Amino acid sequence: MISKKIYVGNLKFTLKEENIRQIFSVYGVIQDLKMIHDRETGNFRGFAFITYANPEEAEEAVTQMNGQPVDGRNLKVTFAEDKRKEKQN
Repeated sequence: MISKKIYVGNLKFTLKEENIRQIFSVYGVIQDLKMIHDRETGNFRGFAFITYANPEEAEEAVTQMNGQPVDGRNLKVTFAEDKRKEKQN
């Protein structure tokens, strides 16, 4: 089963949620976007998780955006791994 959730890494630390939504909404309806921040400083850590409305949209985003330059940085875009499920096994 293909996931609806993707990982987006190597993002510029100054990007805002609106910027990320604008870039990735081209591929489908974004149901959830979580930008990961440092617990102590609150600074953006340069990666995010995006959940699309359906798996086909997520697959298109991974296919089209992995390795693409955004603000001078080549993005790493993959399907997200569910670490919580792995810990339960």
